[in-house]
Amino acid sequence: MSTPFSFSILATDGKARHGEISMPRGKIRTPAFMPVGTGGTVKAMYMEQVRGVGADIILGNTYHLMLRPGAERVASLGGLHDFARWPWPILTDSGGFQVMSLAGLRKLSESGVTFRSHIDGKPYEMTPERSIEIQGLLDSDIQMQLDECVALPAEKKEIERAMELSLRWAERCKAAFGDQPGKAMFGIVQGGDSASLRVKSAQALAGMDLKGYAVGGLAVGEPQEVMLDMLDITCPELPAEKPRYLMGVGTPDDILKSVARGIDMFDCVMPTRAGRHGLAYTRRGKVNLKNARHADDPRPLDEESDCPAARDYSRAYLHHLVRSQEALGAMLLTWNNLAYYQSLMQDIRGAIEAGRFEQRTEEISEGWKRGDLPPVT
Repeated sequence: MSTPFSFSILATDGKARHGEISMPRGKIRTPAFMPVGTGGTVKAMYMEQVRGVGADIILGNTYHLMLRPGAERVASLGGLHDFARWPWPILTDSGGFQVMSLAGLRKLSESGVTFRSHIDGKPYEMTPERSIEIQGLLDSDIQMQLDECVALPAEKKEIERAMELSLRWAERCKAAFGDQPGKAMFGIVQGGDSASLRVKSAQALAGMDLKGYAVGGLAVGEPQEVMLDMLDITCPELPAEKPRYLMGVGTPDDILKSVARGIDMFDCVMPTRAGRHGLAYTRRGKVNLKNARHADDPRPLDEESDCPAARDYSRAYLHHLVRSQEALGAMLLTWNNLAYYQSLMQDIRGAIEAGRFEQRTEEISEGWKRGDLPPVT
């Protein structure tokens, strides 16, 4: 791996940034949306399709992959890139969020967290060192520190305890990661909805001189305004020359508003999950294909889209597939949704480069407000 990890900012418009992360396995255009491939697969998609819609990087999850098929097994089969047939960059989440939200009988300590698998009840221990070890076995390109994510609302004392623990774990993850040319470990800012704790977390992580920084513990049930307030407070505390990643976010509107505050990277299960449940994202807003009004509609979801799923299949057919619970319905709508998200990111990057990000944001939002096409009469 001769290419070092680097991040360059190519254009700015207000606080919005258009940049590029360079890594041995490829370049990541930012702002970037990372499709979620939790268990080594982006649900209902071929990897060739994921690449075809414009994704430069996907996300995998340490918790799920360590349980099944096992990190050591993936390593013996050549690593996650070969295993999943995705030769481009992969970011792995540390597994911390899933341990806190999915695992049973978990016990937290300074050392790490012990828990039982939600699949078969088998006991495991996850420490900062083990999380980095697993991510190394998977051979991911960007690895996340182990952290404790507290669901909101929560008492400030509990938020502070988790934030301080996450900072100590970040130091241990940094030591375990060491110096890996061409790869990166990102720290995760915690602090819930407390401005002072967010600032303290961001400043401490910035002092560790990591290659990138994530903002975690948001989009966990709090109003959008709270999330945006925390970004307003946090982003200025993070090094301007390093990439900023907002974890688990979000809706297209969340993305626009977060880019405006200086965020460079996003991931969310929303477009893939929505596709499996009959919901399509389009430039005219969301379209629920379960709705009976589509049953006789010969028009496509979006006649101007470059994605065949949006352009070439009638709403009537998509409605039929969804109502019949045919697998193809989930496949086509997921394809449409990821294509829309990637086209949105391309649109954002172009607008920043042209110095008209705010104007373009208003135009995109107006398209959503105008809504979907009226039914065929």
